Amino acid sequence: MAAERALRSAAPHQLVEAVRDALRTHYAAEDVQLFMADYGLTLLQAVSSGTPDPDPLPVRTGPAGRAFGAQQPFVEDLGGGRVRVHLPVTVRGDRLGILSVTMPTAEQAGERIAELAEVAEVLGHEVVVAERDTDLYLQARRTDRLTLAAEMQWQLLPARSCARPEYALGAQLEPAYAVFGDNFDWCATSDHLMLYITNGMGEGIEAALLTNLGINALRNARRAGISIADQAALADQAIYAHYRGDAHLSVLMLDLELSTGRLQVVDAGSPRMLYLRDRTVTAVDFEEQLPLGMFEETDYVAQEYRVEPGDRLLFVSDGVHAVAAPGGERYGERALARAITSTSLLPPAEVPGAVLRELTGHRGRPVPDDDALVLCLDWYGKQPNP
Repeated sequence: MAAERALRSAAPHQLVEAVRDALRTHYAAEDVQLFMADYGLTLLQAVSSGTPDPDPLPVRTGPAGRAFGAQQPFVEDLGGGRVRVHLPVTVRGDRLGILSVTMPTAEQAGERIAELAEVAEVLGHEVVVAERDTDLYLQARRTDRLTLAAEMQWQLLPARSCARPEYALGAQLEPAYAVFGDNFDWCATSDHLMLYITNGMGEGIEAALLTNLGINALRNARRAGISIADQAALADQAIYAHYRGDAHLSVLMLDLELSTGRLQVVDAGSPRMLYLRDRTVTAVDFEEQLPLGMFEETDYVAQEYRVEPGDRLLFVSDGVHAVAAPGGERYGERALARAITSTSLLPPAEVPGAVLRELTGHRGRPVPDDDALVLCLDWYGKQPNP
């Protein structure tokens, strides 16, 4: 409670100092560091707090990486009886980073590890709120400067992952520091989950501006409480009114009824959907409709589909399924099926990064020609009330 009070009363840019002072005073901690996961999900970088910053840590290896990947506390033996406890900093399934706490003895760490985990959770919520007032935590997430287009796209996102008893999802954009047209959005209620996977026409800032207009037009229509078909029609009108058909937005829109698995879909462009059921991957071909903004006053119709509890759905932009290898072979559905199967044991938050790493191997070079988006959704079905 003392640590929580300290965090809630701290200035937005002083959360690390507040949690460090509280843990030193009440838990005998020797050192406290907050590490944020970078945009590319490759490194954990320390949030600057007036002391010499420790070196970045790898996301997928080492003690901190193990805690981040497993989303469980991990105790690192420092020798001489001292230990360092690495605690996930996560908000409703969105993996922000790691809180590393150095304790004088393993016994003290073991006695307090549950409370330390709660402090890390509270810290995560405070970081999300503080980001409205300071750039400190956003700056800690970058290993390089973002392009202006990428800055716009990342600020447009709801989060990078999310979890509820009925579902868990994760998504990633590539290249993380120079993405321009691809994006995703979601919104959940007690009964529904809406997903939007978008791919804006063009490159650089023009693609980012188009995507921003499209996403905000869809949100505006969604918040009016109308169906996804009507959302598509209103966003189509907004984009056409501005670009007069010279630019369009490809989008795959989904409305999942959480109690039944009933799925309503508007397929207006290039993003694709595949699903894994009983270790079999199937590509779903919906009726293609016109991308948003191509023509004036296009009508859109939602198609129905049904998913089953335990299904894993994967959504990709054309920067994934259309990527060519050096020999000309497209990545395509067969390679995607292999990637989905090989990552079937990973949680949804880790699947997009794993698929994109496989895509890099297929492409044969680290820098892509087009940006890419992967979103993974596991649907568990409606859970009974406790």
